[in-house]
Amino acid sequence: MTTKRELPACPVEITMMLISDKWKVLILRDLLNGTLRFSELRRSVGNVSQKVLTSNLRQMERDGLVHREVYPEVPPRVEYSLTEVGESLRPIVEAMKTWGNHYRAEHES
Repeated sequence: MTTKRELPACPVEITMMLISDKWKVLILRDLLNGTLRFSELRRSVGNVSQKVLTSNLRQMERDGLVHREVYPEVPPRVEYSLTEVGESLRPIVEAMKTWGNHYRAEHES
């Protein structure tokens, strides 16, 4: 659930505030493909520590981008998915992918 806080006047600054961390963008990238368990997300994101991933997921959940579902099983199963707000970042992530592919094509040896 999102918490109320004062947001910057600039909309670009708001977006950067929410997804400026490298790991947050990679979490978004991977959750755009669907719901993932914590361990699956950690493997797909790459070389991120459990502590950093947990911290980023908590921030994204607080900001209303990610939904965390805990299943009452032994051992507990936790799944993460994007909220509607998180899903609305799809065009931004796809634009970053397109731009990155174009940049790579222009600058590879």
